[in-house]
Amino acid sequence: MPKRVDHEAYSRALAERAAAYFSAHGYAGTGMRQIADHLGVSKSALYHYFPNKEALFLACTRQIMAGLDSGLVDPGASEQENLDRLLEVMRVNFGAEMALVFDYLRGKTRAEIAQDEAMQMAMESYRALVERIVGQARAEETLARLLGTLLLEYCSGK
Repeated sequence: MPKRVDHEAYSRALAERAAAYFSAHGYAGTGMRQIADHLGVSKSALYHYFPNKEALFLACTRQIMAGLDSGLVDPGASEQENLDRLLEVMRVNFGAEMALVFDYLRGKTRAEIAQDEAMQMAMESYRALVERIVGQARAEETLARLLGTLLLEYCSGK
Protein backbone atom coordinates (compact mmCIF):
# COMPACT_ATOMS: atom_id res chain seq x y z
CA MET A 1 0.00 0.00 0.00
CA PRO A 2 1.46 3.40 -0.98
CA LYS A 3 2.34 5.82 1.77
CA ARG A 4 -0.22 8.63 2.12
CA VAL A 5 1.36 12.02 2.62
CA ASP A 6 -0.43 15.21 3.56
CA HIS A 7 1.45 17.34 1.02
CA GLU A 8 0.31 20.64 2.49
CA ALA A 9 1.40 19.73 6.03
CA TYR A 10 4.68 18.29 4.77
CA SER A 11 5.32 21.42 2.71
CA ARG A 12 4.70 23.61 5.79
CA ALA A 13 7.05 21.45 7.87
CA LEU A 14 9.78 21.72 5.23
CA ALA A 15 9.34 25.50 5.07
CA GLU A 16 9.49 25.83 8.83
CA ARG A 17 12.74 23.91 8.99
CA ALA A 18 14.17 25.71 5.94
CA ALA A 19 13.47 29.06 7.61
CA ALA A 20 15.95 28.23 10.34
CA TYR A 21 18.52 27.28 7.70
CA PHE A 22 18.04 30.56 5.81
CA SER A 23 18.33 32.43 9.10
CA ALA A 24 21.62 30.75 9.96
CA HIS A 25 23.20 30.76 6.48
CA GLY A 26 21.69 33.70 4.63
CA TYR A 27 19.83 33.85 1.37
CA ALA A 28 22.27 34.64 -1.44
CA GLY A 29 24.84 31.99 -0.60
CA THR A 30 22.31 29.25 0.03
CA GLY A 31 21.28 26.84 -2.68
CA MET A 32 18.47 24.35 -2.95
CA ARG A 33 20.92 21.44 -2.71
CA GLN A 34 22.25 22.74 0.63
CA ILE A 35 18.75 23.23 1.97
CA ALA A 36 17.66 19.79 0.76
CA ASP A 37 20.69 18.22 2.47
CA HIS A 38 19.85 20.06 5.69
CA LEU A 39 16.24 18.90 5.48
CA GLY A 40 17.24 15.33 4.74
CA VAL A 41 15.42 15.19 1.43
CA SER A 42 16.60 14.94 -2.16
CA LYS A 43 16.89 18.10 -4.19
CA SER A 44 14.21 16.78 -6.57
CA ALA A 45 11.87 16.18 -3.63
CA LEU A 46 12.41 19.77 -2.48
CA TYR A 47 11.67 21.00 -6.02
CA HIS A 48 8.48 18.91 -5.97
CA TYR A 49 7.19 21.15 -3.18
CA PHE A 50 8.88 24.42 -4.12
CA PRO A 51 9.66 25.24 -7.77
CA ASN A 52 12.55 27.53 -6.84
CA LYS A 53 14.37 29.14 -3.93
CA GLU A 54 12.15 32.23 -4.04
CA ALA A 55 9.04 30.07 -3.61
CA LEU A 56 10.66 28.30 -0.67
CA PHE A 57 11.62 31.63 0.92
CA LEU A 58 8.05 32.86 0.48
CA ALA A 59 6.75 29.69 2.15
CA CYS A 60 9.24 30.23 5.00
CA THR A 61 8.05 33.82 5.40
CA ARG A 62 4.43 32.62 5.41
CA GLN A 63 5.22 30.10 8.18
CA ILE A 64 7.03 32.64 10.34
CA MET A 65 4.35 35.31 9.91
CA ALA A 66 1.54 32.83 10.61
CA GLY A 67 3.02 32.12 14.03
CA LEU A 68 3.76 35.73 14.90
CA ASP A 69 0.47 36.65 16.52
CA SER A 70 -0.24 33.42 18.39
CA GLY A 71 -1.70 34.95 21.53
CA LEU A 72 0.73 37.88 21.58
CA VAL A 73 -1.88 40.58 22.01
CA ASP A 74 -3.61 40.40 25.37
CA PRO A 75 -6.94 42.27 25.28
CA GLY A 76 -6.77 42.72 29.05
CA ALA A 77 -3.30 44.30 28.98
CA SER A 78 -2.53 47.94 28.43
CA GLU A 79 -1.33 49.24 25.09
CA GLN A 80 2.18 49.70 26.49
CA GLU A 81 2.25 46.18 27.92
CA ASN A 82 1.26 44.75 24.53
CA LEU A 83 3.86 46.88 22.74
CA ASP A 84 6.52 45.79 25.22
CA ARG A 85 5.57 42.15 24.66
CA LEU A 86 5.77 42.62 20.87
CA LEU A 87 9.14 44.38 21.18
CA GLU A 88 10.51 41.45 23.20
CA VAL A 89 9.33 38.95 20.59
CA MET A 90 10.88 41.03 17.79
CA ARG A 91 14.09 41.49 19.77
CA VAL A 92 14.80 37.74 20.05
CA ASN A 93 16.21 37.22 16.55
CA PHE A 94 16.38 40.78 15.28
CA GLY A 95 20.04 40.74 14.21
CA ALA A 96 19.82 37.47 12.31
CA GLU A 97 16.50 38.41 10.74
CA MET A 98 17.73 41.81 9.56
CA ALA A 99 20.89 40.25 8.14
CA LEU A 100 18.71 37.77 6.24
CA VAL A 101 16.33 40.48 5.02
CA PHE A 102 19.18 42.67 3.74
CA ASP A 103 20.83 39.66 2.11
CA TYR A 104 17.53 38.77 0.44
CA LEU A 105 16.93 42.34 -0.73
CA ARG A 106 20.49 43.00 -1.94
CA GLY A 107 20.39 44.26 -5.51
CA LYS A 108 16.62 44.78 -5.61
CA THR A 109 15.23 48.17 -6.52
CA ARG A 110 12.58 49.92 -4.45
CA ALA A 111 10.03 48.97 -7.10
CA GLU A 112 11.06 45.31 -6.89
CA ILE A 113 10.86 45.38 -3.11
CA ALA A 114 7.40 46.98 -3.32
CA GLN A 115 6.33 44.05 -5.52
CA ASP A 116 8.10 41.34 -3.51
CA GLU A 117 5.45 39.05 -2.03
CA ALA A 118 7.56 37.85 0.90
CA MET A 119 8.50 41.37 2.01
CA GLN A 120 4.98 42.71 1.61
CA MET A 121 3.53 39.76 3.52
CA ALA A 122 5.97 40.31 6.38
CA MET A 123 5.33 44.04 6.55
CA GLU A 124 1.56 43.60 6.39
CA SER A 125 1.69 41.02 9.18
CA TYR A 126 3.65 43.39 11.41
CA ARG A 127 1.38 46.33 10.50
CA ALA A 128 -1.76 44.31 11.27
CA LEU A 129 -0.37 43.19 14.61
CA VAL A 130 0.63 46.72 15.62
CA GLU A 131 -2.72 48.01 14.40
CA ARG A 132 -4.49 45.60 16.75
CA ILE A 133 -2.58 47.21 19.62
CA VAL A 134 -2.63 50.95 18.77
CA GLY A 135 -5.25 51.33 16.04
CA GLN A 136 -4.95 52.09 12.35
CA ALA A 137 -4.14 55.79 12.70
CA ARG A 138 -0.97 55.13 14.76
CA ALA A 139 0.12 51.75 13.37
CA GLU A 140 2.71 52.92 10.83
CA GLU A 141 4.34 55.41 13.21
CA THR A 142 4.41 52.86 16.03
CA LEU A 143 5.89 50.14 13.81
CA ALA A 144 8.58 52.60 12.67
CA ARG A 145 9.33 53.41 16.31
CA LEU A 146 9.60 49.71 17.23
CA LEU A 147 11.89 48.91 14.29
CA GLY A 148 13.96 52.03 14.96
CA THR A 149 14.35 51.06 18.62
CA LEU A 150 15.51 47.58 17.67
CA LEU A 151 17.95 48.89 15.08
CA LEU A 152 19.44 51.41 17.51
CA GLU A 153 19.80 48.74 20.19
CA TYR A 154 21.41 46.30 17.77
CA CYS A 155 23.83 48.86 16.29
CA SER A 156 24.75 50.03 19.81
CA GLY A 157 25.55 46.51 20.93
CA LYS A 158 22.68 46.33 23.42
